[in-house]
Amino acid sequence: MRPNVARVALPVPLDKQFDYLVPAHLFPVVGGRVSVPFGRQTLVGIVTQFSHESDFPIDQLKPIKAALDTQPVWSTPLYELIAWCSQYYQHPLGDTLSNALPSALRKGKAAEFAATVEWHITEAGKNQLMAGFGRAVKQAKVMHMLESGPCNHQAFIDNEVSTSVLKTLTEKGWIDSQEKQAPRTSWPENMTNEPVDLRLNAEQAVAIASVNSQNEFGCYLLEGVTGSGKTEVYLQMIRPVLERGQQALVLVPEIGLTPQTINRFKKRFNVPIEVIHSGLNDTERLNAWLSARDKVAGIVIGTRSALLTPFADLGIIIVDEEHDTSYKQQDSLRYHARDVAVMRANKEQIPIILGSATPSIETLQNALSGKYHHLILSQRAGLAVPTTNKVIDVKGQYLEAGLSAPLIAEIRRHLELGNQVMLFLNRRGFSPALMCHECGWTAECRRCDAYYTYHQSSNEIRCHHCGSQRPTIHQCESCGSNQLVTVGVGTEQLEAQLESLFPDFNTIRIDRDSTRRKGSLESALDAIKKNEYQILIGTQMLAKGHHFPNVTLVALLDVDGSLYSSDFRASERLAQLFIQVAGRAGRASKPGEVLLQTHHPDHPLLQSLLHKDYRHFAETVIEERKMARLPPFSFLTLIRAEANNSHDVETFLRQVRHSLEAHPLFDHQSMVLGPTPAPIAKRAGKSRWQLMLQVPTRSLMQKIVTSAKPVISQLPLAKKVRWSMDIEPQDLS
Repeated sequence: MRPNVARVALPVPLDKQFDYLVPAHLFPVVGGRVSVPFGRQTLVGIVTQFSHESDFPIDQLKPIKAALDTQPVWSTPLYELIAWCSQYYQHPLGDTLSNALPSALRKGKAAEFAATVEWHITEAGKNQLMAGFGRAVKQAKVMHMLESGPCNHQAFIDNEVSTSVLKTLTEKGWIDSQEKQAPRTSWPENMTNEPVDLRLNAEQAVAIASVNSQNEFGCYLLEGVTGSGKTEVYLQMIRPVLERGQQALVLVPEIGLTPQTINRFKKRFNVPIEVIHSGLNDTERLNAWLSARDKVAGIVIGTRSALLTPFADLGIIIVDEEHDTSYKQQDSLRYHARDVAVMRANKEQIPIILGSATPSIETLQNALSGKYHHLILSQRAGLAVPTTNKVIDVKGQYLEAGLSAPLIAEIRRHLELGNQVMLFLNRRGFSPALMCHECGWTAECRRCDAYYTYHQSSNEIRCHHCGSQRPTIHQCESCGSNQLVTVGVGTEQLEAQLESLFPDFNTIRIDRDSTRRKGSLESALDAIKKNEYQILIGTQMLAKGHHFPNVTLVALLDVDGSLYSSDFRASERLAQLFIQVAGRAGRASKPGEVLLQTHHPDHPLLQSLLHKDYRHFAETVIEERKMARLPPFSFLTLIRAEANNSHDVETFLRQVRHSLEAHPLFDHQSMVLGPTPAPIAKRAGKSRWQLMLQVPTRSLMQKIVTSAKPVISQLPLAKKVRWSMDIEPQDLS
């Protein structure tokens, strides 16, 4: 007898699944999508099982509207991994499954390659090009774009062309559009372009041989100093995988790192390569997802979200810059892509490589304890030599937009030798605060416990926490004075100062504000490589993974805030940042120099980084964490809560604390810290508090939070506050 009840996981914030009737004319599958009624709306969910009975009367169940798939969306190991994510990170299964799908599939579109629309210029349009367009500037822009070849819709979006302009030109008969099916190229017989004159050192050869001899699960930490040729090692590890007819997944922390990585891979391999990141539109994302599933693509390179892409025959996973905080999702499903990647490799029984010059303390401890294989690259590749590290004591010195006189002199020296210099300041905008010179009043965000950042280029003040913005104010809201002054330095102000100090050299700023348009980061990096800019200013975006052979001086302008942070990971982050930024200097045959401006030149952390290496620093931190019983020697769960009423939030978390401490497995080695106000106690108008559970083992943490979560959900205040659990949090704010 055919089952007539389907259990469906829906994308709703509820830890439950829903029963629906299976109509006789529909044939849904377990792991496939169905369209179902839910209240007044229609949702797309995933069938998790079939049954002959339900906890509810059969005649009260609603029928499934449509079965959208004839086969499961994911393979069994990948479905099990996503279900494990849901359970481990304490997130509803339906929402977790939905997060793992491209948005086109979430909307109910068919799981097949989507056609893209391409625009062409017509004969009439070519004639019009010769006649000109008068004052129709936007129309002229489109026509000149199409003059050099067909364009897809995304190209017009990138160039800020509206659909109304395209409609007008179509009606005039000057352009037309055609649907183009996504190309599906097969793999060539010769999949690799043989590298020319490629010399590996002994450490690289050992690392490659260790992984290439592995045909089952094994986790490898590839710890290589910056410039040691980790990418080359990745390429040679992937080659035999492709030759066996298998696929490779390469994770990178941010979209900004993808252009160089993709180009390097495309030069080496002939196989189709897909890129998956948040900048893709729905159609591009779906086509990339299907290319991996149907084995059209041999290699997928992507950010965190690419991890749950289905593959026909995955053979290796590489996680580049494994220490990077970008791998941890900060909202919704709060998973850590590095840890889930290790679990995926285990389920698929394939090797995984975690690469970094500055491995996270957790990963390094796993390697030192023998849980992971440890591969070390201690030599810089080619002719690159180690950098010279120096500190500039800025106590008592006059700073011009954050620049000391000795640093300005060094910048001048390097520029006059024909080199490039990079200045690192992890603070965008012109100034982090606007203050009244008369009474000391400071412009604060009305919705957060934070100051507005002044952005001179757009003439506005913005809150970088809640996103609110308003025109720049010119009068003190406390005393009425118009003597408002900027306090502190951001990348905008630094750019203006450097253009004034060095008018003969070109300056470029790379941060989230200057690279908002699609393609702008790629063109900026290309211009830097061509030496069109000599002075590079950037936030963390510029610090990671980029190869600039002509950069010989790197300066970190302001790191003092990290030396005295309340976050126990702050020193680790600073050390990683210092090594990563320093690694941008002297990557070719030219010697590199790293300068660090600080008010605390004798601080033990800075002295360790300047005169020893990251490994020495990390081993010291591991000992400190062991004594303090901090991760990786304990496991944390951060419970956050927020509401308009601060008292409700505090009371709710006090009740949560009692629930956790009342658990039968809660022992003398476990602790609950808090509740305390969050570091930013008010954000977007909400009062924020948090609570920390600290336990000695991962399994104990799971048992406590899994059984405590339903109890917490039933607390009287649980529906009055917005609360969340962050398993193994990376950001304590």
